[in-house]
Amino acid sequence: MSEASESVAGRSRPRTALLLGLGLVLFLILLALGTWQVQRLHWKEGLLRTIDQRTRSPPRSLAEVENEYASSGDVDYTPVTATGTFLHQGERHFFATWEGASGFDVFTPLQLEDGRFVLVNRGFVPYDLKDAAKRPQGQVAGKVTVSGLARNPLPAKPSMMVPDNDPKKNIFYWKDRDAMAASAGLPAGARLVPFFIDADKTPNPGGLPVGGVTIIDLPNSHLQYAFTWYGLAAALAAVLIIKLRRPAKET
Repeated sequence: MSEASESVAGRSRPRTALLLGLGLVLFLILLALGTWQVQRLHWKEGLLRTIDQRTRSPPRSLAEVENEYASSGDVDYTPVTATGTFLHQGERHFFATWEGASGFDVFTPLQLEDGRFVLVNRGFVPYDLKDAAKRPQGQVAGKVTVSGLARNPLPAKPSMMVPDNDPKKNIFYWKDRDAMAASAGLPAGARLVPFFIDADKTPNPGGLPVGGVTIIDLPNSHLQYAFTWYGLAAALAAVLIIKLRRPAKET
C-alpha cells in the first residue's frame, strides 16, 4: 500500500469510528423507544380491561363511590347514580367535539340533598348553542336522578399544548374541577364531591345536551409503534454490520 493510500485510510478510520459510535447510540435509542411502547401497551391493555369491567358493573350509590375514592383515589368509569337539583345558572362549558361537530360539554352543578355539590357533565351542545337561553327545554327543574360514570379529577393541565382555561368567558380546555366550581357561582363554603359524573345517554328534554359522551373505546396503537421502532433498530443494525464488514472485504 502506498503512503498516500495509508494516509487516506488513516484519516477515514476516525470518521468511520465516529459514525459507528453514533449509529450505536441511535440503535440503543430505537431499542429503548420500542421497549417503552411495549410497556405502554401493557399499561393500555390493563386500562382497557379495567374500563370494560367497571362499565359493565351495576350502578352504585354516590356514597359507595365516594368511599371507594377515599380509599383508592380512583373511581374512573365506575357507574354511579346521584339525586339532587341542577343549578343551571352555574353551568360551565368545556370545549369539545362530538361526531365531527365542535361545541361544548356542559358541566352543571348538581346540589345534593345533604347540601353538597357534584359537577355533572350533562353532555354535548353545538357551538352556537352555548348560551343556555337557546335551549330552555333542557334546563330541567326540580329534583332529578342522574345516572352515569364517575370520572377522576385531573391533578394538573395534561399538556403544555393545551390552552389555558378562560373562566371569565366560561370556556374550559381542560377539566379543572376546582376552577369550574369556583367560577360557577356556588354559595360560599360550598362542599364538593371530589370527582365528576358523566351523565349517560338518557335523553334530555328538547334533545340537548346530548348525554353519553364519555370516550370508552380508547385507541391502542402501541404494538404498531413498538414494531416500528424495533424495525428501525433492526434496519440500522444491518447497516452497521455491513459498514463494519466492508473494510475487511476491501483489504
